[in-house]
Amino acid sequence: MKKLLALALTGAMTLSLAACGGKADTTTAADTAAETTETTDTADAASADGETYTVGICQLVQHDALDAATQGFKDAIVEALGEENVTFEEQNASGDSATCATIINQLVSDNVDLILANATPALQAAAQGTDTIPVLGTAVTEYGVALDIDNFDGLVGTNVSGTSDLAPLDQQAAMLNELFPEAKNVGLLYCSAEANSQYQVDTVQAALEELGYTCKQYSFSDSNDLSSVATTAASESDVIYVPTDNAVASNTEIVRNICEPEKVPVIAGEEGICAGCGVATLSISYYDLGVATGKMAVKILTGEANVSEMPIEYAPEFTKKYNPELAEAMGVTIPDDYVAIEAAE
Repeated sequence: MKKLLALALTGAMTLSLAACGGKADTTTAADTAAETTETTDTADAASADGETYTVGICQLVQHDALDAATQGFKDAIVEALGEENVTFEEQNASGDSATCATIINQLVSDNVDLILANATPALQAAAQGTDTIPVLGTAVTEYGVALDIDNFDGLVGTNVSGTSDLAPLDQQAAMLNELFPEAKNVGLLYCSAEANSQYQVDTVQAALEELGYTCKQYSFSDSNDLSSVATTAASESDVIYVPTDNAVASNTEIVRNICEPEKVPVIAGEEGICAGCGVATLSISYYDLGVATGKMAVKILTGEANVSEMPIEYAPEFTKKYNPELAEAMGVTIPDDYVAIEAAE
């Protein structure tokens, strides 16, 4: 009997040691995998929780700047959360503000987890369409103007936040002065349907008038009257300034075909417009702006941050760029500290 008990006890100890040994091997393998896999804490949490997300995107119109912002936004989210964990419902309003409202209503009906509103009319539609679903704007110049907030301090304080593409407007005015110190009359061409365009031209006009220029605003309501307004502006101006205006961005060929033959150079508010019809710009990377917006979205989706407590973020860097083809065609000498815009392939 004693021998039988001893054998039983020895077998039990052997099984116990084997079980402990198996557990130790598993833990070591997991630790090794964790050390060799580079991933963000947010992505780890999402993967561990098995969470999936649906993100709605309403983009006002298709053009280079807005396209780049949307792509940067998506890339940042996919990198953090994994492609398998996020679904994008992406729609384009083709430049129609009313269509933005229709798109937003559909996204709200679909109960998406977050909405990206790309450009001011999209943001305005989203802010009106929902007060519960988190909304992030991008490529929006001034949120206080867009959302009619008096004394805006950088925090919306509701379900809305995002990133701004506002460049230093006084520095854009200084750029015009640097390149065209002998000019007298500056035309400011913009779409009157875009509140942020009005804000930009008013600010730039004040800065230019302090520098001694005579300024006149030339507004058009939509692409149908852009040609006639641009023709008048070109005939009455030595230089034309165009802000980050989506209507112009979608119709740069019209502006170029009018201004280039008249030898009237255009200073643009962003790189995409400059590449199409401008001579120079002080601009940001819209892709990087989209990435910054995507990182904000990840924090909201994973519960790391509350959208109502997130202030508007701004682009950290601005670059002086020029259009080599148009600069040469108009005989404009560009300083050495400007970066050439590469021609599209």
